[in-house]
Amino acid sequence: MSNLRIFAVNHKKISSLHIDNVCCSKIRANLRRLKLHLPHGRNYSSLPDVDDGDTVTDFMAQERERGITIQSAAVTFDWKGYRINLIDTPGHVDFTLEVERCLRVLDGAVAVFDASAGVEAQTLTVWRQADKHKIPRICFLNKMDKTGASFNYAVESIREKLKAKPLLLQLPIGEAKTFKGVVDVVNKEKLLWNLNSDDGKNFERKPLLEVSDPQLLKETTEARNALIEQVADLDDEFANLVLGEFSENFDLLPAEKLQTAIHRVTLAQTAVPVLCGSALKNKGVQPLLDAITMYLPSPEERNYEFLQWYKGDLCALAFKVLHDKQRGPLVFMRIYSGMIKPQLAIHNINGNCTERISRLLLPFADQHVEIPSLTAGNIALTVGLKHTATGDTIVSSKSSALAAARRAERKGEKKHRENNEAERLLLAGVEIPEPVFFCTIEPPSMAKQPDLDHALKCLQREDPSLKVKLDPDSGQTILCGMGELHIEIIHDRIKREYGLETYLGPLQVAYRETILNSVRATDALDRTLGDKRHLVTVELEAKPLETSSLQPVIDYAQSVTQDLSQASQEAVENGIHSACLQGPLLGSPIQDVAVTLHSLVIHPGTSTTMISACVSRCMQKALKKADKQILEPLMNLEVTVPRDYLSPVLADLAQRRGNIQEIQTRQDNKVVIGFVPLAEIMGYSTVLRTLTSGSATFALELSNYQAMNPQDQSTLLSWRSGLT
Repeated sequence: MSNLRIFAVNHKKISSLHIDNVCCSKIRANLRRLKLHLPHGRNYSSLPDVDDGDTVTDFMAQERERGITIQSAAVTFDWKGYRINLIDTPGHVDFTLEVERCLRVLDGAVAVFDASAGVEAQTLTVWRQADKHKIPRICFLNKMDKTGASFNYAVESIREKLKAKPLLLQLPIGEAKTFKGVVDVVNKEKLLWNLNSDDGKNFERKPLLEVSDPQLLKETTEARNALIEQVADLDDEFANLVLGEFSENFDLLPAEKLQTAIHRVTLAQTAVPVLCGSALKNKGVQPLLDAITMYLPSPEERNYEFLQWYKGDLCALAFKVLHDKQRGPLVFMRIYSGMIKPQLAIHNINGNCTERISRLLLPFADQHVEIPSLTAGNIALTVGLKHTATGDTIVSSKSSALAAARRAERKGEKKHRENNEAERLLLAGVEIPEPVFFCTIEPPSMAKQPDLDHALKCLQREDPSLKVKLDPDSGQTILCGMGELHIEIIHDRIKREYGLETYLGPLQVAYRETILNSVRATDALDRTLGDKRHLVTVELEAKPLETSSLQPVIDYAQSVTQDLSQASQEAVENGIHSACLQGPLLGSPIQDVAVTLHSLVIHPGTSTTMISACVSRCMQKALKKADKQILEPLMNLEVTVPRDYLSPVLADLAQRRGNIQEIQTRQDNKVVIGFVPLAEIMGYSTVLRTLTSGSATFALELSNYQAMNPQDQSTLLSWRSGLT
């Protein structure tokens, strides 16, 4: 799967960028080596490396055990006068929210591809996320020294699968085992790395000469001319320059002019610069960092309309929350304007509350450096905010927010409701995807339930894609997550971080029951308590309801309503509702039932509790006499799958009692839309990945409850009763 890297670059011009590392986590190693020169904190006896399992940003035990990134982590370092904030995020589809919320606060992206594989499954997902946030990108073809690496194939896959226009700024010198450096197409220079150097620090830059490299110079000149023509087609200002002064000889065009034009084209997102190298040996990494600072945008170049209303006052977005046992909640913020300092009081527009920042930290994976202030364009880590959550907008004060709202209104912004004046000032938050996997979780004993609730509350604040709810039907705590790995990691974190040995169970599907025919029942309750006689006689009719209703629809015969008091009516309805909480087949709730009360005789002095008990018992009699039907939850299912894998996906859905409504075409993919019972979708995420080599995605949501066919109903009842 893909691994994602995210940067924010700060200077006088500060920019942010995101790196998507497809099927390769080695890029992390080279970026970490740069950190050794920083005064930020760590001393290493050896260089940290993904391949050795000691990467700085993968500090969780689960990450090092599995060799994958699970949660995003931030690191800050400098490069040639620029401040780079690197956020390492996961690439696994189960942790897509980590990518989404980090992309939300960034200004640019670098997509890192395996040169032997080109565009892969998760690349498309992340590329679409970057498209949604309108983030300029450059591409880095990694693993050029790997067997099977092909520069041309990878470039063609970017053109074909991502529908992007690649601008070749570099050419490789050799491929696979023969890879030894790259050619800088813009400057017509070659960069050669020392073959004996493992850290990639030592390389030499030489101009290409006709005498020493005739063939390479010819290829580079052709590539540069093609690059100039490409950029001229996309940028009018550059086209006028080329056609005016340099139409006779492109070689005379200064590199600075071409670089400026590439910068404009990248910002306009009409094309993507392409570079190459090998992160394992740090070959090509220095030119990549140069390209980041040269071609990707600074915050000033990103147009955020809301900033004009703040007039330089504080405006920030909280995009991630972590829980630290010593410090409490740690909130990551992207500062869009203004400055943050320790002991600063801030106002949370979403929560409409004021909090105080006790400490301000510069993020460095699981260790942090305390600092006196941070300005716009930076990513800050704050301590002391107990109520701030992912997606909250932070300003200096409530009056500042209202002043900005008034400025926005004066400038002709769309009018909002008066009592919601600050709403227009909310930064677009983070879209939380709906969970597609559900699982029960139980503590080792009821005494540990409060501890489990606390752990889940903390984990939910860290990870909004994790949903926790109490099943009203079974009383169990239900975990809702993005996939089986997601749930598994949560389970493991509860054990390691909170010391709770919890038990995960398979999801108990919340079935419902109904009746198929009309039935009448009578019942009488005659009981003497002390010296008081309680006597109730009831006759009622239950019948199926044509329209769907979770609650029973209650009606009264005219003869009953004449003498029925309000208290007695409430008692009757309580009795009917309590009887419908547990059906006779599975003990599941009854729905789609209408009840008519034909007769109700109450002895004077009878308590309402006795009335409820008699009506409830009579209703249960009626339900037992009726022909009964189990209803199962039916899910809306949408599967996005490449054409090549459509047949096995359809065959699998047929086995799962799926009902296909339509198959749409979306670019190179097929979108299968249909319904499938929830009971049949258990483990589907893993099966779908296996069937499609990880290239398909799916979305689920509850549609309605539908009647089970007699054979499936009989099988379910036998299984529940232990007969099968």
